[in-house]
Amino acid sequence: MIIRHATITDIPAMLPLINLAFEVETFIAGPRTTEAELQAMLGTGEFLLADDDGSIAASVYTELRGEFPGRRGYFAMLAVSPTRQGMGLGRTIINAAEQHCRTKGCTHMDITVLTLRTELPPFYRKLGYVQTGMKAFATKQALKDGLACACIIRSKEL
Repeated sequence: MIIRHATITDIPAMLPLINLAFEVETFIAGPRTTEAELQAMLGTGEFLLADDDGSIAASVYTELRGEFPGRRGYFAMLAVSPTRQGMGLGRTIINAAEQHCRTKGCTHMDITVLTLRTELPPFYRKLGYVQTGMKAFATKQALKDGLACACIIRSKEL
């Protein structure tokens, strides 16, 4: 398995992987993302892929924020194929995202975690991410059943 940068030609393979991995977010109506959204994200950041002999097993979005000194990395939309979860692949691709941002001069890495995903804070805590703030959850997709959601900002020094 290799970790590589995604290109626009990878989007058709990334889209079902990401949407399948995020099906656990049953509180959001509809799919997690679209081809157009992934294309737009490639314009502002980069996706790293875990490529297993031509099959994408995992992906993560990375973005550089701020200027030197104090540039920060951000990662989002971590997706691991459901058949590959629980094998350390999520940790592996997060490590690759951190290293990628480190080589671009980032001193910290940030992520936002939805409050309704209660299983995620302990996972990120094990990886060294601590809560540094909260912000409103803004999405064009409706939340089911009138649920309330916010974003937990978690950060780690690189």
